[in-house]
Amino acid sequence: MKPDTFQKIDKVIHEKVRLAIVSLLAASPELSFTELRDNLNLTDGNLCIQLRTLQQAGYIAVTKTFENRRPRSTCALTAKGRQAFASYIGILEEIVKQNRPN
Repeated sequence: MKPDTFQKIDKVIHEKVRLAIVSLLAASPELSFTELRDNLNLTDGNLCIQLRTLQQAGYIAVTKTFENRRPRSTCALTAKGRQAFASYIGILEEIVKQNRPN
């Protein structure tokens, strides 16, 4: 196997909670903060930190609105986020392919 293949892995996405967030968002146009928190069994604080990291990387967009006078935050993958996730999956596939017995 080529050792430099592992160096290509996006470290922002590779962390397990962020990978879970990006995976959920890849399968849905958008999810609310509450849906993400409950699906991943995270605390509000932990989810906030992980979302901030993804947002700073440009991988997700967070929209804040009000619903019945209550704040509602929704998250969606950006085009850059979708591309980064597709690239991440491609690198994993490459690693698997390189390690398959002939």
